[in-house]
Amino acid sequence: MQHIFKAVLNWTFKEKSKDSPKRFYSKSHSIVIEGKELLEVSAAKNFKGDPSLYNPEDLLLSSLTSCHMMSYMYCCSINKIDVISYTDQSEACLEVNSDGSGQIIKVILNPTVIISSKSDPNLAKELHNKANELCFIANSCKFPVEHHVTIILE
Repeated sequence: MQHIFKAVLNWTFKEKSKDSPKRFYSKSHSIVIEGKELLEVSAAKNFKGDPSLYNPEDLLLSSLTSCHMMSYMYCCSINKIDVISYTDQSEACLEVNSDGSGQIIKVILNPTVIISSKSDPNLAKELHNKANELCFIANSCKFPVEHHVTIILE
């Protein structure tokens, strides 16, 4: 079974200020996904982007963090783990090469999950591995995804 996702990117030239380098192009643009609010995007601040806007690295990390949580919740529902709350302070490590290319070399997920006292905390922790196997976004990435999990009984 296949599902197709579509996005439309729009970028327009904006006049440069007199103090801007001659070949500088704005990195800011918008992405439209049908039926959803406009997404304003730029490069990260380190790459001369607008720091007030989301950047592709933010969005990749957010997608992976969100997809892992949804896969985890699915695993918990099947295994009768009652989740009370789930928070994650995830990190992506970007490595830039001398030629200007680069890649995310790893992502670290740091989920803290509060489960009901009737649930099995060992199983709740192990299910993060299963969630990683099921996660659409993690399965699409070539970098490792680490999990530093904290399980708290309610």
